[in-house]
Amino acid sequence: MPQSEEDDVEVKIGVQFAPRELVLESAQSPADVEKAVTTALAGDDRVLSLVDEKGRRVIVPVDKLAYVEIAESAARPVGFTAS
Repeated sequence: MPQSEEDDVEVKIGVQFAPRELVLESAQSPADVEKAVTTALAGDDRVLSLVDEKGRRVIVPVDKLAYVEIAESAARPVGFTAS
């Protein structure tokens, strides 16, 4: 069953020697992302592979990982709000 926008998982990946982090909205659950990270770190393939909400695959060599932050995306307000 596809996830709704409210169920999106934001994943931030810090890559060594890169000036900016990679940010993607994952199609996977937080538990699935965490499992993918721990499997990649322990596995022989030595790459972290994640799929974003549009079906694009992001592959990062685990030797270059600085950190991985997993957070459920907050619902974005729609319309105008009073300050």
